[in-house]
Amino acid sequence: MADPTEDTSRTPERFDVVVAGAGYVGLSVAVSMKAAAPALRVLVVDAAPAEVWRRDGRASAVAAAAVRMLERLGVWHAIEGEAEPIREMIVTDSRAGDVVRPTLLTFGGEANPGEPFAHMVPNTALNGALRERAAALGLEIRSGHAVDGLEEGPAFTTVRFGGAPSIETRLLVAADGVNSTIRRLAGIRTVHQDYGQKGIVCTVRHERPHNGRAEEHFLPAGPFAILPLRRNRSSLVWTESATEADRLVRADEMVFELELERRFGLKLGALAVEDRPRAFPLGLTLARDFVRPRLALAGDAAHGIHPIAGQGLNLGFKDAAALAETVVEAARLGRDIGALDTLERYQRWRRFDTLRMGLTTDVLNRLFSNDSGALRSLRSFGLSVVDRLPFAKNGFVRQASGLTGGAVPRLLQGEPI
Repeated sequence: MADPTEDTSRTPERFDVVVAGAGYVGLSVAVSMKAAAPALRVLVVDAAPAEVWRRDGRASAVAAAAVRMLERLGVWHAIEGEAEPIREMIVTDSRAGDVVRPTLLTFGGEANPGEPFAHMVPNTALNGALRERAAALGLEIRSGHAVDGLEEGPAFTTVRFGGAPSIETRLLVAADGVNSTIRRLAGIRTVHQDYGQKGIVCTVRHERPHNGRAEEHFLPAGPFAILPLRRNRSSLVWTESATEADRLVRADEMVFELELERRFGLKLGALAVEDRPRAFPLGLTLARDFVRPRLALAGDAAHGIHPIAGQGLNLGFKDAAALAETVVEAARLGRDIGALDTLERYQRWRRFDTLRMGLTTDVLNRLFSNDSGALRSLRSFGLSVVDRLPFAKNGFVRQASGLTGGAVPRLLQGEPI
């Protein structure tokens, strides 16, 4: 529906691709397309104010395949100084108050000799480097532009904003998060499961070095992950019931640190929380369709999964690489980049992998987020068996690195489109 306050006599700006969302997925899509096909007119719009991304204190696990992509796009050199390679990972299964937590599973940290299977990267470093590359390519990012209407035409989709002129595009990419406004406006339904859990995230400083070791402790309320950062710091992803998580983040600083210490332990010396802990709801959200005519969903707009396997960000990079390859190749062949038959290639490429990972994380969360003695015994036995099978562990590392699992897009192999 047209905005009655908008000047309809004005000819809307036209673009080949408009990307809604200036997070890592949206920026990766835009940079990948523009770098491979400079003639494409690409615009990024974002609902958030211009500088809000600088206040994101979180960090993310960037898999080896995504590092290859960032190297190919010319941004990894700007990130590398803030990235901490994960050199080892251990897994335990216990209760929060247990004095001893036997290590049930250990992983080496290399996907290939000299190539860590993942790095921990501050979100501000990742977003900032992508923004710098976007600027170098001449990409414009319009902040404070919240999409509030869509109108599909035969050759262009009209994108409407509250308080800003409408624009037209041959392809709209929705990378606007798990609660995607564009997905809702397009009438795309989702499958959703609320886990009744929240993930508490914060950064912790400790006295002793972690030596690049990541830890995942399976506790009755859910996984408690300790992920290495630079300079004797670690990023926490701490799963609790929604009620308990809300209580903890509202608690006095001393209460929070005591609860943290019970789970973290003192193996790395005294602990200090660097930023205000925040809690995010956890669930499984899968879009029933990834594409419509002149529309493609990417990242959390297409799929939101539990962080138990640390793969949410890397699924988003796979989307960005696959969508960019689909669109750039279609443009080179002179095909309509927004036509449904063009976009269905992207949907076929990404939907099964996303469904498989979503179901895997759902099963893992249900299996490990409980206090059943029988299940704990079964889990301990299974993890111990896997720990004695080098080929199985190597397979897990390759999977976590993003270098396997169906047809891998060229950018994730470090190759140009």
